[in-house]
Amino acid sequence: MSLLDVNGLGITFGGLKAVNDVSFSVQPGEIVSVIGPNGAGKTTLFNMISGVYQPGRGTVALDGRDVTGIAPNRLAEMGLSRTFQNLQVFQEMTVLENVLAGYHLQERGPVLADLLSLPSMRRRAARAREGARGLLARVRLDKAEGQEAGSLSYGALKRLEIARALALRPKILLLDEPAAGCNAVETEEIDALIAELAAAGIAILLVEHDMKMVMRISNHIVVLDHGEKIAEGDPATVSRDPGVIAAYLGAEETEAADADG
Repeated sequence: MSLLDVNGLGITFGGLKAVNDVSFSVQPGEIVSVIGPNGAGKTTLFNMISGVYQPGRGTVALDGRDVTGIAPNRLAEMGLSRTFQNLQVFQEMTVLENVLAGYHLQERGPVLADLLSLPSMRRRAARAREGARGLLARVRLDKAEGQEAGSLSYGALKRLEIARALALRPKILLLDEPAAGCNAVETEEIDALIAELAAAGIAILLVEHDMKMVMRISNHIVVLDHGEKIAEGDPATVSRDPGVIAAYLGAEETEAADADG
């Protein structure tokens, strides 16, 4: 059984079909990338899968359970976590505090125990701190735990956001352009981290514009254009698909025309 099943998903905004009849699946430990030109519907698809948008049609199943339209916090409790295209990091909090914020769904206890600072609350806090430090080591930020997040490089902030998402102990992690804005070295670091997470059994669903990275790490690729799935398969198959080549060449020609105009 697939970990994530997307079946016939679609949504319309003001009469425009932003995403139409998209289906695919993700297996445990698999890296699946969703690619396509700007405006293809990639982030909209992510928003439907992660509960930010209510789909107009179709279903999303997580571990065999229909989770279509379930709120993001409930999905996080069920094992689906995500990062966003724009950084969602608390800049003035420390690196460690940012990751600890991700533990709130996993380490909740009785309100009275928290108010009275009972031993059970202190044990939960200690477990969370230990876990957060382990995640920082995993994303190679353990030496920066006491720094303000705002002092980190952009690539380090991207890894910090992944660490916080991992605090929710996801079965599947949705990464929306994790390498956007990163230099070559930072991209390689994120590339290696994603591969390590998948090797540990976490399913990865990825939206990314860096095609070299996508072709290097993906097991399976889904291609969107104008909200429609136009191709899917392994990297070699997708890279040779005439429809994919035409979609990307068309996007490049449009961008060139805009630049000339």
